[in-house]
Amino acid sequence: MAVKFRSTMIITLFLLATFINISAGESQEYFARKLSRQEMGLKRQKLSHLHFYFHDIVSGPNPTAVRVAAAAVTNSSATGFGAVVMIDDPLTVGPEMSSKMVGRAQGIYASADLNHLGLLMVLNYAFTEGEFNGTTLSILGRNAVFSGVREMAVVGGSGVFRFARGYAQARTHTFDLKTGDAVVEYNVYVFHY
Repeated sequence: MAVKFRSTMIITLFLLATFINISAGESQEYFARKLSRQEMGLKRQKLSHLHFYFHDIVSGPNPTAVRVAAAAVTNSSATGFGAVVMIDDPLTVGPEMSSKMVGRAQGIYASADLNHLGLLMVLNYAFTEGEFNGTTLSILGRNAVFSGVREMAVVGGSGVFRFARGYAQARTHTFDLKTGDAVVEYNVYVFHY
């Protein structure tokens, strides 16, 4: 009788342990769930203004912007429609290349307009200095190059800029017609936690 009781007890404990493991595993399997701000460590939002210069260097032995794709030869668009450029452009405090570097603009821009010079910008500002060192801001938008001021969306970020949203305003500071090199002033307004 004691043997039967022990085997029943062992089977019961085994089934209970199995049920607990299955239940625990099921609680982790979900597609979506609501979270509180506290669970994510989100406090009061801040609004920051960042100001820097973007150096797009397409000439010389060490370009920071390189064409990686182009449209078919039959494309006769004066805008270079279909061209795709990969970038790793320096971001500096002032317009001079010798100014203190605060990060890099890394991503792509592509000619996305048949009739005007309009670029699709998809890039990250990867910051390397100050309180934003090690963080990124993700930018997506249309850059109508010959407009005085262009505006693109801040669609997210990482580190301090996790859950970021806002906008970036670009103004051409200098453009060299011979080399194609450009310096662009950026004012970025971003909400973040």
